[in-house]
Amino acid sequence: MRRAIGGLVAGVVLMAAMTGSSGHAAEDPAFASFAQQQAAMAAGQTSAERLVQAYLARIAALDHAGPRLNSVIALNPHALADARALDAERKAGHVRGPLHGVVILLKDNIESADDTATTAGSLALKDNVTNRDAPLVKRLTDAGAVILGKTNLSEWANYRSTRSISGWSGVGGLVRNPHALDRSACGSSAGSGAAVAAALASAAIGTETDGSVTCPATMNGIVGLKPTVGLVSRTHIIPISASQDTAGPMTRHVADAAALLTAMAGSDPADPATAAADQHKTDYLKALDASALKGARIGVLRTTAGRSPDTDAVFERALAALKGAGATLVEVKAPDSAAMAAAESLVLQVEFKAGINTYLASTSPDRVKTRTLADLIAFNAASPRELALFGQESFERSQAGPGLDDPAYLKAKADAKRLAGPEGIDRLLAEAKVEVLVAESGGPSSVVDPVNGSKWLGSASGMPAVAGYPHLTVPMGQVSGLPVGLSFIGPAWSEARLLSLGYAFEQGTQARITPAFLPSVSVSSPYEAAFAPVK
Repeated sequence: MRRAIGGLVAGVVLMAAMTGSSGHAAEDPAFASFAQQQAAMAAGQTSAERLVQAYLARIAALDHAGPRLNSVIALNPHALADARALDAERKAGHVRGPLHGVVILLKDNIESADDTATTAGSLALKDNVTNRDAPLVKRLTDAGAVILGKTNLSEWANYRSTRSISGWSGVGGLVRNPHALDRSACGSSAGSGAAVAAALASAAIGTETDGSVTCPATMNGIVGLKPTVGLVSRTHIIPISASQDTAGPMTRHVADAAALLTAMAGSDPADPATAAADQHKTDYLKALDASALKGARIGVLRTTAGRSPDTDAVFERALAALKGAGATLVEVKAPDSAAMAAAESLVLQVEFKAGINTYLASTSPDRVKTRTLADLIAFNAASPRELALFGQESFERSQAGPGLDDPAYLKAKADAKRLAGPEGIDRLLAEAKVEVLVAESGGPSSVVDPVNGSKWLGSASGMPAVAGYPHLTVPMGQVSGLPVGLSFIGPAWSEARLLSLGYAFEQGTQARITPAFLPSVSVSSPYEAAFAPVK
């Protein structure tokens, strides 16, 4: 189901001049940061066109062949032409900013006016070419970004079944984790996470309702930011929940996430949730401070402690690094989340049906024959591939559920926000007199197991997702070669502070690891030797 792009120049590599001291970029110039790419383009050592060619070559070698990550669903047929136009602007003396010529992938539930379909991974939307730019995409391209294509995802952003396999879609198949190919890339922004980790683009955009940016970011070993709901427009993004949905940057470097958010943020008249965005947005890149941890008071949240002792050990080293950089750490105890989770479940159930019916009605009847959620349920029931691995009980529950005027839904919506925000994150911050919380983003990736299901160790995503507050995850180390992340969680509109603290942690630890594309961690030392008998 992939749509190919013409003129692929195989074997093109990124310029060595883009490498530098940040992270692991020196190991392979494909891992260069935005700033390194900008410096190379300014010096005439590479160009936007050559960057596009290089990433296309990596996609051909790593995604479509070789390890076969299955992270990229579609390629923009205009990417090379767009890059050449930006190169001409640069040659004429006009540089739009830090995104000029950088190469971005979009999760395939975000519309772009480039002749690619927006499918949410579903065969029902395989022809959904809308020729509409989501406002966030227009903001990115106005800032000089080149849209390379669309990334695979958990189908319908992981809202079809309670027993789904993260990273699988009917259109794109299963996304593989580039650190160990038999491990989950998590979801729902699985393709965005895997593609960025494998350096198939400069960066990617994901979406999150609860964990769908931060989980794939941590399990693929990259930076992921879920912004405050309402900072970034959701118009022309296939929805789950009006209360919790947002798009966010997924990058290899914190500074790159800050640059993307600066471009993406802003009010949109078509999305009422963004009414206050222009009042709160800032230049997040300029706000970064490598010494931001000095004097910071940080609450330590141990939501998943004990579930992965090795991850706990990495977390303790991360806490020591925070203290070593001058932060004061205060232990805080998370509230019981059962009531919040129950309220969230009803909110998503009700809002999904309303949102998806509105979205489907906005598509072309000539291209999308499924016009309602009920139509989607019938389509899946008649499509063996769609239900080959798991069902659609979340769809069916949503279809059978109440509407937006239901009193139980309205109460659940208010309860969820209260429990996660004022009585959750806000209370923890106030009682401990801290400005942000840190937590383990989650355990290492589990093996993909379609028979018994993958093991889930939990995450820190719940409260910030339900509250609509920002959540940043940054690589903090590895467990048996699998990356794990450190979460920074703050109150509404605190993205600048979270990014600055995350940047300081990143610069002090350099914890990101480069994918090895192992078939399994069991083939790495010391496991392979330990599995063999003693001679």
